[in-house]
Amino acid sequence: MILPTLLALAPTAHIASSPKLGIEEGRCRETESGPAFLISVDGLKDRSGNLKLEVYPSNDSDFLADDNILLMAGKTFRRALIKVPKTGRPVLCVRVPGPGTYSLVLMHDRNANGRFNFSSDGVGFPGNPKLGLSKPKAATAKITARATPTPASILLNYRTGLASFGPAKRTAP
Repeated sequence: MILPTLLALAPTAHIASSPKLGIEEGRCRETESGPAFLISVDGLKDRSGNLKLEVYPSNDSDFLADDNILLMAGKTFRRALIKVPKTGRPVLCVRVPGPGTYSLVLMHDRNANGRFNFSSDGVGFPGNPKLGLSKPKAATAKITARATPTPASILLNYRTGLASFGPAKRTAP
């Protein structure tokens, strides 16, 4: 069912997570030209809240795992968080440790509360895989970073029925 997928996006209860965790490691700086992702966001339902992009190792056991556990184990985890701009196509930039393959998730936290609400928030992955009733495999959300910033786009999907997700019928200008 879709609930396990969405619960995987939420922080686990046994370890306190912070929305700021992974942000400093992932912060893009104007003077840097190393490996990073420049993710253009498509399909915004509206112009409310925040956009959060997270980078994980590209394997099923680490993809969407708790950020604290990944960082404590010395594994890759990066996060970029921006307020949804009032106009224009949003772009998030997140640095990665080096060229290679990673798995990403993009979330539209419409009420900016820092938690994923499956009934109202949006979610998307590179390659825009069809979202089913379970957590997506890391391979369906993978993207390869070059030695320089790598541009890509992600289409956000929102709940469209009891157990289905898809692009918003009406997107923000």
